[in-house]
Amino acid sequence: MTIHTDRLSDPAVRAFVGAVNAGDRASLLGLLTPDATMADDGSDRDLADWIDREIFSSHGHLDVDSESRDGRSLVAGYRNDTWGEMRTRWSFTVEDDGRISRFETGQA
Repeated sequence: MTIHTDRLSDPAVRAFVGAVNAGDRASLLGLLTPDATMADDGSDRDLADWIDREIFSSHGHLDVDSESRDGRSLVAGYRNDTWGEMRTRWSFTVEDDGRISRFETGQA
């Protein structure tokens, strides 16, 4: 059963999922620290290139199935026009100011 975005526990993660699903690049970038980093399947990637390619230019969408670590770890169905649909895991590091400094994703 999918968890509605509005019911996700962590405010930063909730806003991240909402921005991805709305295709709102500006909002997503506003949620990240200036030096934010990310990894995909265990390998660090260029953040700006990755979000453009894997989220925005390919119409990425997250359907969250479960959350843990007070909402900072997710298991979700992720789909985009490039890869289709897959089961993924997401983990977020949220700073004291409420912005995300790192996220990691990969197949679950």
